[in-house]
Amino acid sequence: MLEIEIDGKVIQVNDGSTVMDAATQAGSYVPHFCYHKKLSIAANCRMCLVQVEKAPKPLPACATPVTNGMKVWTHSEAAVKAQKGVMEFLLINHPLDCPICDQGGECQLQDLAVGYGDSSSRYQEEKRVVLNKNLGSLVATDMTRCINCTRCVRFTQEIAGEMELGQAFRGEHAEIMPFVEKTVDSELSGNIIDLCPVGALTSKPFRFSARTWEMSRRKSVSPHDSLGSNLIVQVKHDTVKRVLPLENEAINECWLSDKDRFAYEALGSDERLTKPMIRQGGEWQEVDWQTALEFVANGLKSTVREQGAQSVGALLSPHATLEELHLAQKLMRGLGSENIDSRLRQADFSGDASRSGAPWLGMPIAEVASLNRLLVVGSFLRKDHPLLAQRVRQAAKRGLRVSYVGPNAEDWLLPVRNRALVAPGKMLAELAGVVKALSLAVSKPVSGAIADYVAAVAISPAAQAIADDLAAGSSAAVWLGNLAAQHPQAASLQQLAQEIARLVDGRVGIIGEAANSVGAHVVGAVPGAGGRNVADMLDKPLAAYLVLGAEAEFDFADAVKTRTAFEQAGLVVSLGAFRSVAALDYADAMLPIAPFTETAGTFVNCEGRVQSFYGVVKPLGETRPGWKVLRVLGNLLGLDGFDFAKADEVCVEALGGSPEFVSERLGGLVDVPLSSQPAAEGKGFERVADIPLYFADPLVRRAPSLQKTKDAAAPLARMNAATAAASGVADGQLVRLRSAAGVVSLTARVDEAVADGCVRVAGAHQSTAGLGPLSGVISVEGL
Repeated sequence: MLEIEIDGKVIQVNDGSTVMDAATQAGSYVPHFCYHKKLSIAANCRMCLVQVEKAPKPLPACATPVTNGMKVWTHSEAAVKAQKGVMEFLLINHPLDCPICDQGGECQLQDLAVGYGDSSSRYQEEKRVVLNKNLGSLVATDMTRCINCTRCVRFTQEIAGEMELGQAFRGEHAEIMPFVEKTVDSELSGNIIDLCPVGALTSKPFRFSARTWEMSRRKSVSPHDSLGSNLIVQVKHDTVKRVLPLENEAINECWLSDKDRFAYEALGSDERLTKPMIRQGGEWQEVDWQTALEFVANGLKSTVREQGAQSVGALLSPHATLEELHLAQKLMRGLGSENIDSRLRQADFSGDASRSGAPWLGMPIAEVASLNRLLVVGSFLRKDHPLLAQRVRQAAKRGLRVSYVGPNAEDWLLPVRNRALVAPGKMLAELAGVVKALSLAVSKPVSGAIADYVAAVAISPAAQAIADDLAAGSSAAVWLGNLAAQHPQAASLQQLAQEIARLVDGRVGIIGEAANSVGAHVVGAVPGAGGRNVADMLDKPLAAYLVLGAEAEFDFADAVKTRTAFEQAGLVVSLGAFRSVAALDYADAMLPIAPFTETAGTFVNCEGRVQSFYGVVKPLGETRPGWKVLRVLGNLLGLDGFDFAKADEVCVEALGGSPEFVSERLGGLVDVPLSSQPAAEGKGFERVADIPLYFADPLVRRAPSLQKTKDAAAPLARMNAATAAASGVADGQLVRLRSAAGVVSLTARVDEAVADGCVRVAGAHQSTAGLGPLSGVISVEGL
C-alpha cells in the first residue's frame, strides 16, 4: 500500500494505482472524457490534468502512477486553469447544437462545460465539419461532435475483440471512422453509445424519440440468454423508449449485448397479440377473457374426461418467467398429467433418470476471471452468449487457455489454443480421446462406468493437445454449450465432460440456452414420473397441448414434427405476446400474455442467481400477465392452490422462500452408459445447426433494427471446400438440401470453419424450418 495526499486528505491505495484511482477512492471528482475504468489508458483528452507537488506542469490523473508520499490537488488554481484551457480547446470545433442533440441532458461535455467553460468563445475562425459514417442499423453518427476521446476505438478492440473503428489523420483533421466500406457488426456494438461522452454516437432506434429528463427509469432483467443481464428500462407515456445497462460486476459488469439493448423494439410490433382469440367454425374471433378462458378450461376438462390426463401436455418456453413456469406445471399436475417440458430444442433425454438438481454453469460467473484452463464443448460461444464470451476474452488476456471440441470453428475473437474440429457424430469419440489422454497425463484411472468405452477409442493429435493443456493447468472448467445440449448424445457428452473435470479437479457446467433454463428445472417444468418429454409428446401426438411463449416453427428441435403434432391435436392453446403466422393455422385459442416489460417475474440465471423484476409499463391492450392467466385458468378448472394475489407469492411458493441463489437445487450431473451413435440412415452430410443471435426468441425475431444487422442475414448452407467439392457445388450456388423431413433451397457458402462432412444450416428461421430436426443427415445437390 502507498500513502498519498489528495486535496489535503491522506489515504492509502494499492501499489500500481493511478492518481485517478486514488481520487475516486478519496471522493474527489476529477473531470475526464477519455478515461474509463474498463478500458486501457489513453490520456488523450487531457481534461483530467491535476497539480502534483514538485511536478513542473499539471499531469493527467488517469495516466500518472501513485508514488509514496505524493501530494495532489485536483481543484487548485493551477489545476482548474489547466482544465479550463483544455475545455476551451475541446469546444473550439464543437457545434452549438445541444438543443437537437440526442445526448442533451446526459452529455459529459455539456456538464463539464458549465463548470470549466467560458460563457463565450474566443475562437472566430470557421469550424471544421466531419462527414457522418455508416456504422449499421444500430448506431447513429454525428461525427462533427466527436472530441476524439477514442473510447469507442478502445472498446471495439479490447472488449468486443475486433478493431472495427480507428482514428485516421492528425491534429484537428483527426477522425474516428470504420474501415473502408465496413459497418460495426459486433454483437456488443451498442456499448459504444454509452461510452461516447458526447453526441457523436447515439442510438439509431431511439433517435429523436424522447429526452432523457422526460423518461422514467426502472430496473429490469434481460429475458434473452442465461446470463440475466441487469437493465435500466427508460419509459415515456407507458412506452419503452430505451434500454441501458444497470451495472452489476457479478453479472454483466457495465455492458449489454445488442440483443438485450435493442430487442425492446418488438414490444410495439404489429404482430402483438392484444386480445384473446378463439377459433370457432374454422374462423378466428376476438373474444373477452372470460369467454376465452372458459373455452380453454372446458376443452381441457373434456379432453381429460374423455381421453385421460395423459392425453394433455404442456410445452413451456425456457424464456418464460419462473412464476409462469411454476403455475403451468402446477396446472398440468393438477389435471393429473406429468407431460411437462421446457427443453424444447433438446433431442436426448437419456440422462433424465439419473440427473439430480438443475443443470447450471458449475461456477459463479465472476469466477471466470480466475480460470487458467477452459474446455468448451459444442458451442457458438460468441453469438450464443455474447457477454460470457466477453468475460472469457478478458480472462484469456490474463493467461486463460481455451480449448474447443465441436463441428464449428468460427472466430470467437480470442485465442483458442487447441481445437478438435469434428463432425457432431464424432464428438463423443473425440471427447473420449481427451479423457483417455488426460487419464494418462495425470496418472488417474478412468471411472469404471465409462472405462471400457474410453479404452476402445483412439487418441487424435487434437485430443492429445487438449489433454496436455488441461493437465498443465491448476484451475480448470469444462462447459457444454447449446450445440452440446441439443446434441443427439447430449447426456453421453456430459458424462465425458464430468470425467474430464474430475481428472483435473475442475468444474463442469452447462452454459444454458435461455433466461430460465435453470429456473425451469428448479420449479419442475420437466416431466415427472411417468411423464413424457417434449420429443415423446411430439412423436406420438397428444390430444391437447398448452404452449407457453413458444412458436412451433422456430423454438423446437424439429419444426416439421412439431407443426404436424399440433395440427393433429384436438386442442392447442397458445399463450404468447405475438400472433404467430403458424399458430393461426394450428392453434384453437391464442391468449395474449405480457412480455417481461409488462409483468412482474423472476429469472434464475446460469449461476443459480435469483433475479426478480417488476413490470415497467402497463400491459398493451387486453394483454394480461401470464401468471394471472394461469392462476385464473387453474381456478376455472377447480384446482387447489391457485389463490395468488401477487407474483411475489407465486415465486415464494416455487422457491420455498426468497433466496438469492438456489444453490441447494443445483447439480445436473448425469450417469449414463456410453454407446456409439447409431448409424444415420441415408447417405449425405451431417447437419450442424446454430440458432442465430437474432432468431433465438420471439422478441428478437421481431425487433426491426436487429433484423437489419449482418447477424440476422438469411441462413446459408455453409460447408468447407472439401465438402463442397464432394457434393459438387460451388460457392454462391443455389443448392437443394434434403432431409428425411423435407426439402429447402439455400445459397451455398464455402466456410473453412465447418468440420469435414458437415453442412452448417441455421435453425429457428422460416427458410430452414422445412428441414425438420436440428441434427441428422442431409443431402446436398446443386440447382
